[in-house]
Formats: sequence, structure tokens, C-alpha cells
Amino acid sequence: MHSPSIFDTISSQRPQRAPIGVFDSGVGGLTVLRQIYQQLPNESIIYVGDTARLPYGIRSQLEILQFVREILHWMQQQGVKMAIMACNTSSALALDIVQQEFNFPILGVILPGATAAAQQGRRIGVIATPATAQSNAYRQAILAIQPNAQVWQVSCPEFVPLIEQNRIHDPYTTEIAKTYLEPLIEKEIDTLVYGCTHYPLMSPVLRSLLPPQVKLIDPAVHVVATCSQELDILGAKNIHPPMPTRFAVSGCPRQFSQSGLQWLGYTPMVEQVCFAEAVLS
Repeated sequence: MHSPSIFDTISSQRPQRAPIGVFDSGVGGLTVLRQIYQQLPNESIIYVGDTARLPYGIRSQLEILQFVREILHWMQQQGVKMAIMACNTSSALALDIVQQEFNFPILGVILPGATAAAQQGRRIGVIATPATAQSNAYRQAILAIQPNAQVWQVSCPEFVPLIEQNRIHDPYTTEIAKTYLEPLIEKEIDTLVYGCTHYPLMSPVLRSLLPPQVKLIDPAVHVVATCSQELDILGAKNIHPPMPTRFAVSGCPRQFSQSGLQWLGYTPMVEQVCFAEAVLS
């Protein structure tokens, strides 16, 4: 049975103060959270990391859809006014479906990222999880906006596990990155899209391997800008001080908290939640 939280009371009585839900399979979505802190500092946030079931990038569409529905049901119970899928795999495989199933706006990262890439480049590389790359979501979105662009996608299955294991600066990670980037460098790309919200965390490594003229597109920046525009349209921006960010994970809270310190600059208080139970309650 769902027990009311302070967020529930705020959501029902003062909808502008209701939180925004942000979710990812793990720490990757913290890149979106950091952008919210910068662009929308008054908004309260509930962050979900589905760490017990990562990586999403090797899952089937049916699995992803099930996970996303469970998380969104739980977020609905917490009274969110909007949700951001801070996960490219979920955005590619489930966004269109769940947007029709829930009564609050749900934003994905692919269209904002693709729009930014199409505006800045003509020879565009996309690094992504296997599921996102296989979906062709970025290629289709970029070509719909800029038909003259050339788009090359590379599947990077090892990046998310390495990032979640805090092995970004291992020599092995650099060698893997070289392997993934080599075909894109050979194509003389002028723009590279981070097709997974984990990947901006690897910016120092990737930047060191790429020609200096290659522009890097972080969809996190652009999805939060889209979120800001949506809140303006809905008249739903919070002008009051925010509540402390609430963190919920399906896996080990301590491990996520340690990662949060590295990427956020503070140690988050993290609770463990079984999101599958939200659908049953």
C-alpha cells in the first residue's frame, strides 16, 4: 500500500511545487540532474536509478517497457508533475508508448539531442548502447530534421558497466574508447552525440581521443532546456525554494551514494525501492 510522503501533500495542494521525476538505469541520469540544478534551480526532484536491472542497453524492448511502466507508476504515486527519461535506451524503445498511458508529461532525451546535433553538424557520429544504436532512433530523428546530414552510429556495450564500476580512468577503458571511436574518426565526423546519459561522465577520456574540432553534444543540456519550455507553457514552474532531492534506487543504496558524491559533489541520502510493487499497490 502506498504511504503518503511530503511530496504527495505538496503535489495535491500546490501543483507548481510538485517534483519533477528523473530516471535512468543508474548514475548516468545524474548528468541530467546536474543540468536541472543549473537551469531550473527552484525545482524539486525525485531521482530514480534502476540499478538492480542495469544495464538497460542489452535488454529487450518488452523488458524496458515493463521497467519504465513500473518506475512511472511509482513516480505517479509520489505526485510528480513531469518525468524525464534520462535514459536513451528507454527513450528509444518506450517513450512513445508510455506518453499515451500516463496523465503527466514525459520527456525523452533523443529528440532534444538529435535537434541540437542537426543544428550544429553535417557529419554526425552517435555513440550509444546496443539497444539505442539498433533502434536507429538518433539517425531517424537527425535525418528528419536535416535530411542532408550523414549519421554513423556505434554500439558501445562496455561503457555503462565501466562507468558504473568507477573505472573511467582505467587504461582498459581508454583502449575500449579508442576502438569505439576509431570508425567515427575515420569518417571525419564534425559532431559527436553522447547517445547515453552515462557518456558525458567520460568526457575527459573521449575529448582526449577526438580531433579538437569535433563538437560534443550532450542531450542532457537540451532535454532540460525543453523541460523548462514545457513548464513555462504549462505555467508549472516553481518559484519557491526546492525540497531536497530525493534519491531512490532498486539496487544497493550505499554504492549509488558513493557514486553520487563523485558526480554531484555531495553524498546523497538514498533509499531502496522495489518499483515492481508500485504496479501492484
